[in-house]
Amino acid sequence: MLPPSSAETAARWQAERQRLEQEFGERITLDALTGPDGLIDREPCRDDAGGEAGWLIAQRKKGHRHSADDVLTAWYALQISPPVTEHLDLGTGIGTVGLLTLWGMGPAARLTCVEAQEISYRLLQANIDANDIRHRVDCSLGDLRELALNRTFLLVTGSPPYFPASAGIVPQDSQKAHARFELRGDVSDYARAAVKHLAPGGWFVLCFPYPQKQRALDGIAAAGLATVKLRDVIPRETLPPLFSLFACRHREEIDGDMEIEEPFIVREESGRLTVAMAAVRRGFGFPDGAAHGGH
Repeated sequence: MLPPSSAETAARWQAERQRLEQEFGERITLDALTGPDGLIDREPCRDDAGGEAGWLIAQRKKGHRHSADDVLTAWYALQISPPVTEHLDLGTGIGTVGLLTLWGMGPAARLTCVEAQEISYRLLQANIDANDIRHRVDCSLGDLRELALNRTFLLVTGSPPYFPASAGIVPQDSQKAHARFELRGDVSDYARAAVKHLAPGGWFVLCFPYPQKQRALDGIAAAGLATVKLRDVIPRETLPPLFSLFACRHREEIDGDMEIEEPFIVREESGRLTVAMAAVRRGFGFPDGAAHGGH
């Protein structure tokens, strides 16, 4: 079967956006998730081999939106783990970490994911269908604390909510509230779900705020995992770290101390992307200097 034309791809995304905007009654943006920024308001680009330019992601203009922590969690997972044919993403939201990791693992890989928040799950469904990858994704609407798949994976990823409900004002918007605050479990619940589904020799990769690093380390250890590698992320030179990336394995498989890697810096003091961050973007198919925004 021939791949769909650029016009067919654009039409599919336009139709999906219209359905979502009618359903939600608000603006939905289509943003480049991987590959060159194909503008959906004109025919998206195709690569030199004739394939799709990349995947897009539909997200609410005023809702929870994907950010650098999602991108770098997926990137770190791809750096840490050997290629796998299947991986599990916990609390997948609209799909950023899971889909980026799936893209990076290659066309033979499959993703299993779970999400409890209904608005995010609806957008996840749209992003799976409009990217035409339904055949590669098994997703379920449910609480990761109750997940029992009776199977294990060599790679598990997650981006837990960052704050206890008592840490601030919980947004009235349900999607924002569940994405930011621990309303359905905390980082230790993610670790317990991960250890239950992590195959021998596998990796659990997640992110968590730098100021709460110890809380993540404690939750990981309490679940029976060991943090093998840890890398802080600095959003801009001269600023303190914003969040940390954790790579974990079953405790009994580890003999040695945790490796603390050099901090990853996203932007230079001038605001320009660092060489390291530019390389991350290239790894997800973006040319140097490509814009990354909604359409």
